[in-house]
Amino acid sequence: MALIAWIAAAFLVAGWLVIVRQVRKAALDDEDAQRAWDELAKRAVSLPDRFDLATVRDLPEPARRFFAFAIEPGTRLSSVVEITMRGQLSLGSKTDPKYQEMSARQLLAAPHGFVWRVEVGRKRMRVSGSDAMTADRSWTRFWLLRCIPLVRVGGDADHLRSSFARMVAEAAFWSPAFLLPRPGVAWSAVDSDTARVTVAHRSLTQTLEISVAATGQPLSVSMPRWSNANAEKTYRIQPFGGDLSDFRMVSGYRLPFHVDGGNFFGTADYFPFYKARVVDVRFADVKDDPPK
Repeated sequence: MALIAWIAAAFLVAGWLVIVRQVRKAALDDEDAQRAWDELAKRAVSLPDRFDLATVRDLPEPARRFFAFAIEPGTRLSSVVEITMRGQLSLGSKTDPKYQEMSARQLLAAPHGFVWRVEVGRKRMRVSGSDAMTADRSWTRFWLLRCIPLVRVGGDADHLRSSFARMVAEAAFWSPAFLLPRPGVAWSAVDSDTARVTVAHRSLTQTLEISVAATGQPLSVSMPRWSNANAEKTYRIQPFGGDLSDFRMVSGYRLPFHVDGGNFFGTADYFPFYKARVVDVRFADVKDDPPK
Protein backbone atom coordinates (compact mmCIF):
# COMPACT_ATOMS: atom_id res chain seq x y z
CA MET A 1 0.00 0.00 0.00
CA ALA A 2 2.86 2.34 0.81
CA LEU A 3 4.29 1.80 -2.69
CA ILE A 4 0.94 2.62 -4.28
CA ALA A 5 0.72 5.76 -2.20
CA TRP A 6 4.21 6.82 -3.27
CA ILE A 7 3.37 6.20 -6.94
CA ALA A 8 0.15 8.20 -6.64
CA ALA A 9 2.03 11.03 -4.96
CA ALA A 10 4.65 10.98 -7.71
CA PHE A 11 1.96 11.29 -10.37
CA LEU A 12 0.35 14.17 -8.50
CA VAL A 13 3.68 15.99 -8.21
CA ALA A 14 4.44 15.39 -11.90
CA GLY A 15 1.00 16.67 -12.89
CA TRP A 16 1.42 19.73 -10.72
CA LEU A 17 4.81 20.48 -12.26
CA VAL A 18 3.30 20.25 -15.75
CA ILE A 19 0.58 22.72 -14.76
CA VAL A 20 3.15 25.08 -13.25
CA ARG A 21 5.23 24.97 -16.46
CA GLN A 22 2.17 25.66 -18.58
CA VAL A 23 1.09 28.56 -16.40
CA ARG A 24 4.59 29.99 -16.68
CA LYS A 25 4.49 29.54 -20.45
CA ALA A 26 1.18 31.42 -20.62
CA ALA A 27 2.74 34.20 -18.54
CA LEU A 28 5.68 34.38 -20.96
CA ASP A 29 3.20 34.71 -23.83
CA ASP A 30 1.61 37.64 -22.01
CA GLU A 31 5.01 39.26 -21.53
CA ASP A 32 5.82 38.82 -25.23
CA ALA A 33 2.49 40.39 -26.21
CA GLN A 34 3.10 43.33 -23.87
CA ARG A 35 6.60 43.90 -25.29
CA ALA A 36 5.17 43.93 -28.80
CA TRP A 37 2.45 46.34 -27.66
CA ASP A 38 5.00 48.72 -26.11
CA GLU A 39 7.20 48.62 -29.20
CA LEU A 40 4.36 49.20 -31.65
CA ALA A 41 2.95 52.07 -29.61
CA LYS A 42 6.03 54.05 -30.70
CA ARG A 43 5.83 53.11 -34.41
CA ALA A 44 3.76 55.87 -36.00
CA VAL A 45 4.13 56.57 -39.71
CA SER A 46 5.18 60.02 -40.91
CA LEU A 47 2.06 62.13 -41.50
CA PRO A 48 1.21 65.83 -41.72
CA ASP A 49 0.37 67.33 -38.35
CA ARG A 50 -3.24 68.15 -39.28
CA PHE A 51 -5.67 66.83 -41.87
CA ASP A 52 -6.34 68.98 -44.92
CA LEU A 53 -8.75 67.89 -47.66
CA ALA A 54 -6.21 69.12 -50.19
CA THR A 55 -4.11 66.10 -49.21
CA VAL A 56 -6.58 63.77 -50.93
CA ARG A 57 -7.64 65.93 -53.88
CA ASP A 58 -5.83 63.71 -56.40
CA LEU A 59 -7.37 60.46 -55.17
CA PRO A 60 -10.31 58.73 -56.92
CA GLU A 61 -13.67 60.24 -55.98
CA PRO A 62 -14.85 57.36 -53.71
CA ALA A 63 -11.58 57.62 -51.77
CA ARG A 64 -11.94 61.41 -51.42
CA ARG A 65 -15.49 60.89 -50.19
CA PHE A 66 -14.26 58.31 -47.66
CA PHE A 67 -11.62 60.61 -46.19
CA ALA A 68 -14.00 63.61 -46.10
CA PHE A 69 -16.34 61.50 -43.95
CA ALA A 70 -13.72 59.71 -41.83
CA ILE A 71 -11.50 62.66 -40.82
CA GLU A 72 -12.60 66.19 -40.00
CA PRO A 73 -10.43 68.96 -41.51
CA GLY A 74 -7.92 70.17 -38.95
CA THR A 75 -7.85 66.87 -37.07
CA ARG A 76 -4.50 66.02 -35.54
CA LEU A 77 -3.26 62.97 -37.42
CA SER A 78 -2.10 59.75 -35.77
CA SER A 79 -1.65 56.25 -37.15
CA VAL A 80 -1.44 54.53 -33.75
CA VAL A 81 -4.74 53.71 -32.08
CA GLU A 82 -5.89 51.65 -29.08
CA ILE A 83 -9.35 50.07 -29.14
CA THR A 84 -11.23 48.53 -26.23
CA MET A 85 -14.05 46.25 -27.36
CA ARG A 86 -16.65 43.74 -26.32
CA GLY A 87 -18.80 41.49 -28.42
CA GLN A 88 -18.98 37.92 -29.60
CA LEU A 89 -16.54 35.49 -31.14
CA SER A 90 -17.61 32.27 -32.83
CA LEU A 91 -15.89 29.06 -31.79
CA GLY A 92 -17.95 27.02 -34.24
CA SER A 93 -19.18 27.07 -37.82
CA LYS A 94 -21.88 28.77 -39.86
CA THR A 95 -24.37 26.02 -39.04
CA ASP A 96 -23.42 26.01 -35.35
CA PRO A 97 -21.60 29.29 -34.52
CA LYS A 98 -21.27 28.70 -30.76
CA TYR A 99 -20.86 32.41 -30.12
CA GLN A 100 -19.06 33.27 -26.91
CA GLU A 101 -18.84 36.59 -25.09
CA MET A 102 -15.62 38.45 -25.91
CA SER A 103 -13.69 41.31 -24.35
CA ALA A 104 -10.47 42.60 -25.87
CA ARG A 105 -7.95 45.40 -26.19
CA GLN A 106 -6.19 46.05 -29.45
CA LEU A 107 -3.30 48.23 -30.55
CA LEU A 108 -3.09 49.07 -34.25
CA ALA A 109 0.13 50.62 -35.52
CA ALA A 110 -0.29 50.11 -39.25
CA PRO A 111 1.62 49.19 -41.30
CA HIS A 112 4.08 48.00 -38.65
CA GLY A 113 1.78 45.63 -36.80
CA PHE A 114 -0.94 45.05 -34.22
CA VAL A 115 -1.60 43.26 -30.95
CA TRP A 116 -5.05 41.91 -30.04
CA ARG A 117 -5.38 40.67 -26.45
CA VAL A 118 -8.65 38.89 -25.85
CA GLU A 119 -10.67 36.87 -23.33
CA VAL A 120 -13.52 34.66 -24.53
CA GLY A 121 -16.13 32.60 -22.70
CA ARG A 122 -17.23 32.15 -19.14
CA LYS A 123 -15.16 31.72 -16.00
CA ARG A 124 -14.93 27.92 -15.99
CA MET A 125 -14.23 27.81 -19.73
CA ARG A 126 -12.33 31.06 -20.08
CA VAL A 127 -10.08 31.26 -23.14
CA SER A 128 -7.47 34.01 -23.27
CA GLY A 129 -4.51 34.93 -25.41
CA SER A 130 -3.34 37.13 -28.22
CA ASP A 131 -3.19 37.53 -31.96
CA ALA A 132 -0.35 39.74 -33.15
CA MET A 133 2.01 40.85 -35.86
CA THR A 134 5.15 42.90 -35.41
CA ALA A 135 8.12 43.32 -37.73
CA ASP A 136 8.70 39.95 -39.44
CA ARG A 137 6.89 37.72 -36.97
CA SER A 138 3.30 36.96 -36.05
CA TRP A 139 1.42 34.57 -33.83
CA THR A 140 -1.94 33.29 -32.58
CA ARG A 141 -1.78 31.94 -29.02
CA PHE A 142 -4.79 30.94 -26.94
CA TRP A 143 -5.03 29.20 -23.57
CA LEU A 144 -7.87 27.58 -21.65
CA LEU A 145 -7.82 28.72 -18.01
CA ARG A 146 -4.27 29.93 -18.63
CA CYS A 147 -2.84 26.44 -18.28
CA ILE A 148 -4.06 24.37 -21.25
CA PRO A 149 -2.72 25.40 -24.68
CA LEU A 150 -5.48 25.48 -27.31
CA VAL A 151 -3.82 27.24 -30.25
CA ARG A 152 -0.15 28.07 -30.78
CA VAL A 153 0.56 28.91 -34.40
CA GLY A 154 2.65 31.45 -36.26
CA GLY A 155 6.31 32.06 -36.90
CA ASP A 156 6.06 31.40 -40.65
CA ALA A 157 5.51 33.36 -43.86
CA ASP A 158 1.94 32.13 -44.34
CA HIS A 159 0.74 33.31 -40.93
CA LEU A 160 2.57 36.63 -41.32
CA ARG A 161 0.91 37.30 -44.67
CA SER A 162 -2.52 36.50 -43.25
CA SER A 163 -1.90 38.69 -40.18
CA PHE A 164 -0.82 41.60 -42.36
CA ALA A 165 -4.15 41.37 -44.21
CA ARG A 166 -6.10 41.54 -40.94
CA MET A 167 -4.14 44.59 -39.84
CA VAL A 168 -4.74 46.45 -43.11
CA ALA A 169 -8.48 45.72 -43.02
CA GLU A 170 -8.98 46.89 -39.43
CA ALA A 171 -6.67 49.89 -39.65
CA ALA A 172 -8.62 51.09 -42.70
CA PHE A 173 -11.66 51.93 -40.58
CA TRP A 174 -10.15 52.39 -37.09
CA SER A 175 -6.99 54.23 -38.15
CA PRO A 176 -7.86 55.86 -41.49
CA ALA A 177 -4.97 58.36 -41.38
CA PHE A 178 -2.55 55.54 -42.15
CA LEU A 179 -4.14 55.29 -45.64
CA LEU A 180 -3.49 58.92 -46.55
CA PRO A 181 -1.30 59.37 -49.67
CA ARG A 182 2.32 58.43 -49.02
CA PRO A 183 4.86 55.89 -50.29
CA GLY A 184 3.46 52.36 -49.95
CA VAL A 185 -0.19 53.41 -50.32
CA ALA A 186 -1.82 53.38 -53.77
CA TRP A 187 -5.49 54.18 -54.51
CA SER A 188 -7.70 53.37 -57.49
CA ALA A 189 -11.43 53.42 -58.22
CA VAL A 190 -13.42 50.20 -58.67
CA ASP A 191 -16.73 51.96 -59.39
CA SER A 192 -18.57 55.11 -58.32
CA ASP A 193 -19.00 53.87 -54.72
CA THR A 194 -15.97 51.61 -54.22
CA ALA A 195 -12.31 52.51 -53.79
CA ARG A 196 -9.40 50.09 -53.82
CA VAL A 197 -6.24 50.68 -51.83
CA THR A 198 -3.03 48.67 -52.05
CA VAL A 199 -0.68 48.78 -49.06
CA ALA A 200 2.94 47.69 -49.42
CA HIS A 201 5.24 47.30 -46.43
CA ARG A 202 8.60 45.57 -46.52
CA SER A 203 7.96 42.23 -48.30
CA LEU A 204 4.18 42.30 -47.85
CA THR A 205 1.42 43.68 -50.09
CA GLN A 206 -2.33 43.70 -49.49
CA THR A 207 -5.25 45.04 -51.52
CA LEU A 208 -8.47 46.20 -49.84
CA GLU A 209 -11.76 47.52 -51.21
CA ILE A 210 -13.88 50.03 -49.29
CA SER A 211 -17.53 50.50 -50.25
CA VAL A 212 -18.93 53.91 -49.31
CA ALA A 213 -22.35 55.54 -49.14
CA ALA A 214 -23.21 58.84 -50.81
CA THR A 215 -22.07 60.58 -47.61
CA GLY A 216 -18.69 58.84 -47.74
CA GLN A 217 -19.51 56.60 -44.80
CA PRO A 218 -17.79 53.25 -45.32
CA LEU A 219 -20.36 50.46 -45.43
CA SER A 220 -18.06 47.47 -45.74
CA VAL A 221 -14.49 46.40 -46.41
CA SER A 222 -13.46 43.35 -48.41
CA MET A 223 -10.23 41.77 -49.55
CA PRO A 224 -8.61 38.69 -51.03
CA ARG A 225 -6.92 37.26 -47.93
CA TRP A 226 -4.25 34.59 -47.67
CA SER A 227 -5.91 32.23 -45.18
CA ASN A 228 -6.24 28.61 -44.06
CA ALA A 229 -9.71 29.16 -42.55
CA ASN A 230 -11.29 26.55 -44.79
CA ALA A 231 -12.29 22.89 -44.67
CA GLU A 232 -8.93 21.77 -46.03
CA LYS A 233 -6.95 23.91 -43.57
CA THR A 234 -4.78 24.93 -46.50
CA TYR A 235 -3.48 28.44 -47.09
CA ARG A 236 -4.96 30.05 -50.20
CA ILE A 237 -6.52 33.30 -51.35
CA GLN A 238 -10.17 33.61 -50.30
CA PRO A 239 -12.67 36.41 -49.62
CA PHE A 240 -12.60 38.16 -46.26
CA GLY A 241 -14.39 41.25 -45.02
CA GLY A 242 -17.14 42.74 -42.93
CA ASP A 243 -19.85 45.34 -42.38
CA LEU A 244 -19.40 48.62 -40.52
CA SER A 245 -22.02 50.61 -38.59
CA ASP A 246 -22.74 52.85 -35.57
CA PHE A 247 -20.25 55.57 -36.50
CA ARG A 248 -19.21 57.99 -33.77
CA MET A 249 -16.87 60.95 -33.60
CA VAL A 250 -13.65 60.46 -31.63
CA SER A 251 -10.94 63.14 -31.67
CA GLY A 252 -11.93 64.31 -35.15
CA TYR A 253 -12.36 60.81 -36.62
CA ARG A 254 -15.67 59.14 -37.51
CA LEU A 255 -15.20 55.50 -36.61
CA PRO A 256 -17.43 52.41 -36.62
CA PHE A 257 -18.37 51.16 -33.17
CA HIS A 258 -20.03 48.03 -34.61
CA VAL A 259 -17.95 45.73 -36.81
CA ASP A 260 -19.08 42.29 -37.99
CA GLY A 261 -16.64 40.29 -40.08
CA GLY A 262 -15.52 36.92 -41.26
CA ASN A 263 -14.26 34.63 -43.98
CA PHE A 264 -15.87 34.20 -47.42
CA PHE A 265 -17.40 37.67 -47.22
CA GLY A 266 -19.81 38.26 -50.11
CA THR A 267 -20.42 34.55 -50.72
CA ALA A 268 -23.00 32.02 -49.56
CA ASP A 269 -20.43 30.60 -47.11
CA TYR A 270 -20.01 33.87 -45.20
CA PHE A 271 -20.95 34.22 -41.57
CA PRO A 272 -19.60 36.83 -39.14
CA PHE A 273 -17.45 34.91 -36.67
CA TYR A 274 -16.29 38.24 -35.23
CA LYS A 275 -18.77 40.75 -33.79
CA ALA A 276 -17.00 43.67 -32.15
CA ARG A 277 -18.72 46.43 -30.19
CA VAL A 278 -16.28 49.23 -29.39
CA VAL A 279 -16.17 50.57 -25.85
CA ASP A 280 -13.35 53.10 -26.20
CA VAL A 281 -10.90 54.42 -28.80
CA ARG A 282 -7.72 56.35 -28.06
CA PHE A 283 -5.22 57.76 -30.54
CA ALA A 284 -1.56 58.19 -29.67
CA ASP A 285 -0.72 61.72 -28.53
CA VAL A 286 -4.33 62.84 -29.00
CA LYS A 287 -6.57 63.88 -26.13
CA ASP A 288 -9.77 61.97 -26.72
CA ASP A 289 -13.19 63.55 -26.47
CA PRO A 290 -16.02 61.26 -25.31
CA PRO A 291 -17.56 59.39 -28.27
CA LYS A 292 -20.60 61.19 -29.70
